[in-house]
Order: sequence, then structure tokens, then C-alpha cells
Amino acid sequence: MGILYDDVVVVRQSEREGEASVITVNCPDKTGLGCDLCRLILFFGLTIVRVDVSTDGKWCYIVFWVIGKPSTRWGLLKKRLMGVCPSCSSASGIYFYQSELQPPKPPDVFLLKLCCHDRRGLLHDVTVVLCELELTIKRVKVSTTPDGRVIDLFFITDTRELMHTKKRQEDTYDHLKDVSGDAIISCEIEMVGPEITACSQGSSFLPPAITEDKFNSYLDEQQSGSLPSNGVSINMDNSLSPAHTLIQIVCQDHKGLLYDIMRTLKDFNIQISYGRCTMKQKRNCELDLFIMQADGKKIVDPSKQNSLCSRIRMELVHPLRVALVSRGPDRELLVANPVELSGKGRPLVFYDITLALKMLDTDIFSAEIGRHMLGDREWEVYRVLLDEGDGSTVPKNQIEEAVWKMLMGWD
Repeated sequence: MGILYDDVVVVRQSEREGEASVITVNCPDKTGLGCDLCRLILFFGLTIVRVDVSTDGKWCYIVFWVIGKPSTRWGLLKKRLMGVCPSCSSASGIYFYQSELQPPKPPDVFLLKLCCHDRRGLLHDVTVVLCELELTIKRVKVSTTPDGRVIDLFFITDTRELMHTKKRQEDTYDHLKDVSGDAIISCEIEMVGPEITACSQGSSFLPPAITEDKFNSYLDEQQSGSLPSNGVSINMDNSLSPAHTLIQIVCQDHKGLLYDIMRTLKDFNIQISYGRCTMKQKRNCELDLFIMQADGKKIVDPSKQNSLCSRIRMELVHPLRVALVSRGPDRELLVANPVELSGKGRPLVFYDITLALKMLDTDIFSAEIGRHMLGDREWEVYRVLLDEGDGSTVPKNQIEEAVWKMLMGWD
């Protein structure tokens, strides 16, 4: 089967603000394609209001209805969406499916060392620049010196794969200088090896509030009012299709909802043959997904059904974990999100954390991002030590609620 290159991803922008734009993806199928597409849409800050998915196992057709922003870079989004579609080979302008025999090469990691005079909101402003430049933050270590300087160590990868060039590095410096102004003291960028990245993960010790059992029970008590589990309905049915299991989900919408569901199905190696997702009024969401296992069979084993439903329910109730804990006389904000089996973390988490704290006029003394095994899963853990030396202390529940709502996309 062939298709014109420009037709792999088609973007039809809305004519009026507030109306949905339509993104159509027509390409070879692969397990996890929906997850990869939803992750990109989440990264670009779009809100998905409806989705239709159809595939025969070899070729898929997906339509997203999304609400964009005036600043949405639609051309770049189309290019990135095309980049995650299975590779194709061309002949006279027609693109045909080409199986991927080898996994993609891991991207090069660069260390961005930024030294600035501190000011409120600086870390978020720098994070905004890195996101706009399509630089993915893999690790970060931020510290404040006694004389009021901030030393930021960002371990980043470049989506454009140009950071090794002098022009790309100079462009990054210019953007950082524009946002930092006279506060910037120095900026250095260098490629680092995996051994340097491994040594940068900071303390392996995690306080009890973020260990698997205690952290989950703590959040069940603290956040059950935000998205109660009885507000999530998940049903499986094997009687409506001779070849597929139907899974029906009714839940409350949140930012990245479809990504969380697709990520779970990808980790369970589940394929979607047909699906529809619709956002209703009052932030309600309804999904109908006809799915099957990688071997092409239904999910009939009760233990497998329960395992999949339990994981989806957990991701809908608590896709992220948020807690503010005491660290001696100081307070530390902990945010954790599960990592895909492919190694990818949730996009824009650090962006949302720093924005929420900036809006609360709460300074950051130090910050770290690291990965830890909690139970049988890998988690990306954000640790932010708050700077409250001026005596102005925002109540604990107010910080947790503000960060949680920012991450969930709730006003």
C-alpha cells in the first residue's frame, strides 16, 4: 500500500478560535503508535476533544480533534508527528511501508551548565525556553549558592539532533540570554557520555513519603477528593465482537488522559483495532476501544483482564503523585510519574511544576530529576527543595493542590 508523503499527516486548522482543528494520520500500523502520537500532542500543549481510530493491523487511520493555542506551531507539529510514524521508503513520491529491522539509536546527551544571578521564576523561564527549542530535559540539578547565584545543570537531548553544531549552541545561548537578561553569568554546552549521566542522578535515597506503599496510601487519603475512584467506570466485554475485547471507560478528563491510557496499553503490548474517544460536558470522557493481544486473540483470562483494568484505573485516578514533605526545617516537593517501558517519561512535568510554584510566588532553592524503581516499575521523580527563607510560607495543602491542578490541566 502506498500513500503520498504529505498525506501521512494532514493538519486542518480551525478557522475560528476555540473551535477544534483536525489532525489526520494515515500510515502503517505498529503497537504503541497511538501512545507516541498522543505524547507529542501533549508536548505541544494541545487539548484532545475527540479521537477516532481504525486499523486492520497493517495500516491505520487516526483522526484527532484538538484545541490549539495562538502560539501552536502547526507545521512543526506535523513534522514531529510524521517522525513517529513507522518509516516509509519512497518511489516517485509514493511512500511505502518499510519494516524497522533495528531499534533507533539513542539520542546524544548534552550537559547545559547555566550560571545566573537568582530571581523569582527564573527556573521556569529557562524551562520554557528549552521546551520551545525542543530540548528534552532528561536530568536536572539546580542549586543556589550563599551569594545568590544559581547553578543549573540540565542534561538534555535535542529533538532536532543539531546540538553538536556551533550554530545550534549559539542559538540556545541567545534565547537563554534573552529570557535571563543581565542575570546570566555564563552558559556552557558539551556532549557527555552515559557514565556522566548515570553519576548525575543525585541521591538514591527517597523519603518514606515516596516509597510505593506509603506514598500510594498517602495520596489515596490526600487526593481522593480530586478524582475519586468511584468516578471511573471500566468494563470489559467479549460478547460484542468475534475477534476483539471491548473495553469501555467513563471517567473525568485531565491533561494527558489519552496519553495515560495509550501508554498503559502500549506497556501491556495491547493493540487497538478500533476506538473512539469523546469529551463530554463537565470534563467527562467516554471511550470505546476494541482491543486484542499481540497474538491477535481476545483477552479472556480473568487475571489478565483484572491486571489491565487495575492498571488503567490507577493511571486515571493518579497519573502522577504529588506530595510536600518536611526535610528538617525545610520543605521538599515530590512529584513522580511512571516511565514507559520504552524509557520515555511524561512530557512537560518540570514545566508545570515550576509554573505552579512561580504562580504561588514560591522560590526554588534546589531541584533534581532522577529515576527510581518503585515496586516493579520505573518512576521519574522530581525533587524540589523550596526556598522559604523570607518567612513567607504557603500552606502545604495549597502547594499540593496548585501543583496537582497544573499537572492535571484543571483551572
